[in-house]
Formats: sequence, structure tokens, C-alpha cells
Amino acid sequence: METSAAIEVSGLRKTYKGFALDIPECRIPKGFATALIGENGAGKTTLLNVLAGIRLDYKGTIRYFDGQETNVEQVKERLGYTGPGSYFLPNWSIAQVEEISGLLFDTFDAERYHRLCAELGIGDGDRKKKVQSLSDGNRMKLTLATVLARETECLLMDEPASPLDPLMRDKLCEMIRTYLEEGDGERSVFFSTHNISDMENVTDYCMIMEHGNIVEEGFVEDLKEKYILVKGETADAAKAKEILYSFAANQYGFEGICLTERLDALAGMDIVTEVPSLFQISVAVMRANTKLTFSQGGVE
Repeated sequence: METSAAIEVSGLRKTYKGFALDIPECRIPKGFATALIGENGAGKTTLLNVLAGIRLDYKGTIRYFDGQETNVEQVKERLGYTGPGSYFLPNWSIAQVEEISGLLFDTFDAERYHRLCAELGIGDGDRKKKVQSLSDGNRMKLTLATVLARETECLLMDEPASPLDPLMRDKLCEMIRTYLEEGDGERSVFFSTHNISDMENVTDYCMIMEHGNIVEEGFVEDLKEKYILVKGETADAAKAKEILYSFAANQYGFEGICLTERLDALAGMDIVTEVPSLFQISVAVMRANTKLTFSQGGVE
């Protein structure tokens, strides 16, 4: 599928001691929700911080909104960022967050902010409540309220689902989908997540990172055609292991992800195939690229 790019990256490199974010090229498609998936330490937060302009000590070129701009300062009104941790000063009140957001961003809408705070149950209506008194989940809700109260064209979200309960994760998916729908194809969302299953229903495009590199990407429906879930009998496990992209077995049989183009190599085996979930594809790709060591016991 040919799409415009919300953000394009070329020759991006950011190094730390013992780690390098190295992305020769990537495009975040405009008009879609893109999930960034990977292990802890894969480089997801570093990439998001670079794209958001939080980190400027990198090499390479970043182009925003169909290549119109390479200076993140020129597009800060059009970008929204949410991140974990201390996004606001602990002693700020909910009312002060509103005041400061209005000073920082021209399109901040106080009425929309009030409505979102009420809708998300932030502070139980107490606008004097301090950020430090809020739970991790409610601090994330507050961050979401401030960002969604602005007129933006691209949201960059670092682990927005992690501190949220299951019901609020479902609400987050609804909010992302509404944001995209109201943009008529001009809005985009790029979010990192470990909660792959919870966020799959809002994910259109997926990038999987390992060791600072993007090792797989594509529209979810295309990835579900590229990979297939295979289950089979123990008698065929040894042969299947040599063919499958990922593999796990126990006394009852084996299970793994196979590249669809290699499915013919399993001919003659007693197998069943299923369309894999994004979670299953992501884990298979990460296992194929990780430095972690796994035993073959247990079926994923």
C-alpha cells in the first residue's frame, strides 16, 4: 500500500555506551496508528524522544508531514507527545497543568481539557489536586487530556497503555481511533507498547525493534499474510523445527510461526494452520532476533 508519511527518517544514529540506535530508513504512514514493539532496551524510547525533539544529539535526517519540515521546533504545535514518568512537576495542580499548557501551546482548548478530565475521572473534580497525589494511571490520563485538548496532526506516545488498567486501555484504543477518524486521514499516531494484545485492535501498522534496529515492519494485515501459525504432532517436531521461524514443543506436540512462503516445506506433516495474532508474530520476530536464551520446553 502506497501511503504518505507523517514522519520519515533517514540515516538516524544515536549512540550510548554499549548501545546504538541505528535506523537507515523508516516511514511512519500518515493517517494510521503505528505500534512500535520491542524488548526493554531495544531503543523505542530513544527513537520516540528523538522524533519528539526531546533528544537532539543524534545524526541523520527527520522529515515531518510529507517532508515539509526537518526542524522539530517548527512543527511542535502539530505534534503531541506523551511519555512515562514525571511529565509534570509533582507540585503542580490539575488547574496549573491547564494554565501552563495554555501558555505553551496556542491551540490548547481549556474547555476540551475540562471535558476530558471529567470523562476520564481525573482528580474526582478537584482541580486543586496535585500531580504527586495521582496514581501512575491517573497521571497518564492527565497527560492524555492535555495532549488531546490541542489541535495536533501526529501523536507520539511512549508506552501509553502500561500504567492503565484493562478498561482504560480499551478506552485509550477508542480515543486513538476517534482522533484518527476526526482527522480525515491527516492525523497519525505512533506509540510504543508492551501490551500488544490489548492494543492490537487499534494498530494498523507495526514496527518491531531489536538492539536499536527495526527488524520487521508492515501493515498488520500484510504481516498476517507473511507469517502463519502452525501446530503439529510430536513425531514431526524435529523436522518442523528446521523450517519454522519460531518453535516451541512439549510432549503433546509443537507450535510455531512459519513464513508463509515456506509452508510447502511442511507438506506431508500432520499440521493445522491458523492466522496468527500480532502478539504471536511479534514474539516470534523478537525471539528470532533476541540475545536472550530460551529452552524449547513449553508451547507459547
